[in-house]
Amino acid sequence: MAIELYYWPTPNGHKITIFLEEAGLDYKIVPVNIGAGDQFKPDFLKISPNNKMPAIVDKDPEDGGDPISVFESGAILLYLAEKTNKFLPADLRKRKTVTEWLFWQIGGLGPMAGQNHHFVQYAPEKIAYAIDRYIGETNRLYGVLDKRLKGGDYIAGEYSIADMACYPWIVSYQKQQQKLENFPNLKRWFENIGSRSAVVRAYEKQQQFATPSIVNEESRKILFNQTAKTAQNFIDS
Repeated sequence: MAIELYYWPTPNGHKITIFLEEAGLDYKIVPVNIGAGDQFKPDFLKISPNNKMPAIVDKDPEDGGDPISVFESGAILLYLAEKTNKFLPADLRKRKTVTEWLFWQIGGLGPMAGQNHHFVQYAPEKIAYAIDRYIGETNRLYGVLDKRLKGGDYIAGEYSIADMACYPWIVSYQKQQQKLENFPNLKRWFENIGSRSAVVRAYEKQQQFATPSIVNEESRKILFNQTAKTAQNFIDS
């Protein structure tokens, strides 16, 4: 397989399977069970030093040299788009727009929705301020995207890695306490992206890695509140 994808069925993991399916690239999934601590294994840390998935290893890089590893979902999308010359326009101004919205997702939608998930679903104590803060910020970002999509089918004018980056973070809109009917342009876009055959195939990949919806105490210790010391202890254990 030309691409090894280190993956678990999370929004960031889905970004990459969507691209790979859309581009028709040959790839192999290497599961990284984040609830079991696979992200701290030394072999994985060699390609993803931030102990986060997804990551890829390209065994057939464009320069013909040794395999190239890439970590961070946004960097992976950019790398694959440049490798294939797909879903990232060559035109300067169009490319600028795609990268703006890609980084908007990475710096805004993903982190805010992620904190929303954490405080609403996983935090052991319900902190009203945190819940209101992240539900409200998620709502604001939905509004930004809804406005952007007014009169357009895709975020950056044509289907691109910006759409692939954002879509998985909208899939859990109900868990984020959002109502798509309040965002008609976003709703139209969301349904359009979700109906694409490559997106359907990408989400089918998660079925073999299904995990319980409720985080248990053991996985909670692994997933949350890690520090440099606790992460290192996990690696050394």
